[in-house]
Amino acid sequence: MSLDVDLIASVGPELLRAGGVTILIWMGGALVALVLGFLVALARRYGPPALDVVLRIYVDLIRGTPFLIQLFLLYYGGPFIGLTLDPVPAGLLGLSVYGAAYFSEIFRAGFEAIPRGHVEAGECLGLSRVQIVGRILIPEMTVLVLPPLVNMAIVLLKETAVLSIITVPELTFQVSSLGSANYAFVEALFLLACFYWLLVEVCGNLGRMAEARLSRFGFTNA
Repeated sequence: MSLDVDLIASVGPELLRAGGVTILIWMGGALVALVLGFLVALARRYGPPALDVVLRIYVDLIRGTPFLIQLFLLYYGGPFIGLTLDPVPAGLLGLSVYGAAYFSEIFRAGFEAIPRGHVEAGECLGLSRVQIVGRILIPEMTVLVLPPLVNMAIVLLKETAVLSIITVPELTFQVSSLGSANYAFVEALFLLACFYWLLVEVCGNLGRMAEARLSRFGFTNA
């Protein structure tokens, strides 16, 4: 079997559109997951004990079950509870809920890694809880959790391939259709691998650049 370059060129525009769908779903899902994860971590830290128990159960369930199973339950099981979604909204929601559980644990670990003395200093200065979060916890935590946040964003990027199972018209779905229709499985897998490798490299390099810029803001345990 050889690589059919002409076939790749002929389906290029269609694959670019599918790649755009993949990027939009990934970026949208990752952004929503990031915000939800931060709110979950914040609620677990400052909310009542009962809320912490509920959120811990949510995190444990999401982290303890495969994303594929969650996606099936959401898309195919949702109508049984009155939740009927098209493939794209279902994929976006599933990716957001899945990512939020992991992001919340990253943020929670970041909160706990900040020395208690820094928070107490803010309290002594008369800062409110909101001011302490905004002026002390978030800036310090950002430096600490940026690398794992980038890693999790990369994981979510690769998880977008699973969305093809519920017929989301992203790149994996389109490439799989291309391979089946033309028996061009080598070309299909090659294109798919190159696309995800390129995006992972871009995401990783941007993360390293941001980490380098933030590294000057060091915080000690003193």
